[in-house]
Amino acid sequence: MTASEEYDDETKTKAKKAVESFLMNNFEHIVSVEFTHVYQSEMDGLNVDGTINGGEAEFSAGIENDFSVGSIGLGEGFPEIKEECQEETCDY
Repeated sequence: MTASEEYDDETKTKAKKAVESFLMNNFEHIVSVEFTHVYQSEMDGLNVDGTINGGEAEFSAGIENDFSVGSIGLGEGFPEIKEECQEETCDY
């Protein structure tokens, strides 16, 4: 069994929705979010990888048990964080 098979479809869907909402609400100029991989990290955490705006830039997000985004890695060319979200993460 691969790591991605350890999460059921409902868990994967909740994680994807949380990441999409986080990105749309906290970053400038995000039109679309595409997911490439939902998997268990080496540290047993739930991770979601993908791209935005048709492959413009990549991201990797670590998801907490409550489906909040605990960490995010942004690839080269990723849009800037919204000014109002720089001091404190905007609601998502």
